[in-house]
Amino acid sequence: MNYDVVVTCAVTGAGDTVGKHPAIPVTPKQIADAAIEAAKAGAAIAHIHVRDPKTGKGARTVEYYKEVVDRVRSSNTDVVINLTAGMGGDLEVNDASPTKPGPNTDLVSAIERLAHVEALLPEICTLDCGTLNFGDGETIYVSTPVMLRKGAKRVQELGVKPELECFDTGHLWFAKQMFKEGLLDAPPLFQICLGIPWGAPADTVSMKAMVDNLPEGANWSGFGIGRNQMPMVAQAAILGGNVRVGLEDNIWLDKGVHASNGTLVDRAIKILNLMGARAMTPDEARKKFGLKKRH
Repeated sequence: MNYDVVVTCAVTGAGDTVGKHPAIPVTPKQIADAAIEAAKAGAAIAHIHVRDPKTGKGARTVEYYKEVVDRVRSSNTDVVINLTAGMGGDLEVNDASPTKPGPNTDLVSAIERLAHVEALLPEICTLDCGTLNFGDGETIYVSTPVMLRKGAKRVQELGVKPELECFDTGHLWFAKQMFKEGLLDAPPLFQICLGIPWGAPADTVSMKAMVDNLPEGANWSGFGIGRNQMPMVAQAAILGGNVRVGLEDNIWLDKGVHASNGTLVDRAIKILNLMGARAMTPDEARKKFGLKKRH
C-alpha cells in the first residue's frame, strides 16, 4: 500500500468527448483553467493535451501548448506540467486500400512529436511505448522501437522526465529495454494505462502483472478509463503506486452526472483518504519523481 500518493489529472485528452460532455476543455484558456482547477483540488500533476479551438479535435500545435503553459506558469497555482508527446502517431488503415493512409491519419517522426517539448521544456512529457490497435475501428497508434529510441534520447538530452505510457505488457517490456540501454535516467517513471481497446484491460490481474514486472526503484502511476477510473485509483494505491484521474479518461462522476476535473480529483483524494493515504504536493512529487523544476 502506498500512503503518500501523487495524483495526476489528465484534463482533456484528444478523444471524441466534446459532444458527449457540456464542458470539455477545448481552448488553450479552458485547458489552462482546467489544469489550475485540478491543482486547486489537490492534483500535483496536470497532464495536458491541446485541441483545435474551432473543431475540438486533438492537435499538436506548438502555439496552443505555449498559451496553455504560459497561463499555468503565470498563475499563482503550483502544479507539475506534464505535456503529452503522443500526438502525431495516428495511422488510419483502410482495409480496401491498405497502402493508402486514411483521411484521419496524422503520422510524423519521433522528433516532430517533440516540437512543443523542445520549445517549452515541461517537467514531464509522455512517451507512448509501443504500437497499439487504438479502439474498434481502423486506427493504429504507431510508435516503433526506432522511433522510441530516438524520442527517448532527445527527451533525455532536454532534461525532461519521460512518463513511459504502457498500454500493454509488450510496451512495458520495451520501456525496460530502453532503461537497460541507458536511454532513460533513473528513477524511471511509468504510467500503466488500462482499459483502452485493445490494450490491457482495467482489472487487478493486468495491473498487478505489469507492476510485478517494473524495474527495481521505478516510480509508477496507474489508471483505468470510464467506470473503472475510481476502482483503479484504489487498486493502484493498494499495489504501491500513484494515481491518475481526469476528463481525458472518464467524463462521469456518478451515473447521469457529468464530472469536472476538480470533482474527479476530489473524489480520488477522498478514496485515498478513506484508505489512510494522502495526496502529495507538487514539490513532494518533484522530489519523489526526480524532476527538474522549470518555474
